[in-house]
Amino acid sequence: MKLEQMNAFFAARVEGYDEHMRATIEGADDFYAYTASLLPADKGACVLDLGCGTGLELEEYFRFNPDAAVTGIDLSDAMLNALSSKFPNRKLSLIQGSYFDVPFGENTYDAAVSVESLHHFTAEQKESLYTRLHAALKENGVFVLTDYFAESEEQEKELFRNLKQLKQEQGLPEDEFFHYDTPLTVGHETQALQNAGFSEIRIMKNWGHTFTLKARR
Repeated sequence: MKLEQMNAFFAARVEGYDEHMRATIEGADDFYAYTASLLPADKGACVLDLGCGTGLELEEYFRFNPDAAVTGIDLSDAMLNALSSKFPNRKLSLIQGSYFDVPFGENTYDAAVSVESLHHFTAEQKESLYTRLHAALKENGVFVLTDYFAESEEQEKELFRNLKQLKQEQGLPEDEFFHYDTPLTVGHETQALQNAGFSEIRIMKNWGHTFTLKARR
């Protein structure tokens, strides 16, 4: 398979993206709403969305908390434009860029959320990201992560080996993001969150290999 840069991959698929996600991922009809239900209902709550895409979880969140202030970060301009057009009257700040590079600030957000975005990165990359995220949350703030995970450590290792081989074969740089799924196991994801300082990390629910984790600052 030919690897595509992450931004280009999603830009090429923005049309019909919502329908594709809901139709092809087990549990998607449920887990967007469930994820949103774990976010704060307080009026004016400040939420950070990592890899917000077209905002499928935000559709559900704004239904019960229309006054929330959401900052969304995504690599794809096309995705952000689609998201912006959905919510012209909501408190929505959108940032085009990598959430590994965009500053989050400190003690800023009541909650953070990420859905089906973080399964492309190593444990080391995630631990660095989660450390910054931990600092950005207010005291007792929560991070709600819904994503799919590797079935075993063997599968996790195999997927990372495959990605490395594909990059070498195609002469691609190591320091750029290409679309290829490399999910961690739930255990390794939990460990990365713990190493970043999060506590009370709980598995809330799962749909096949997609799990919702909730971690408290």
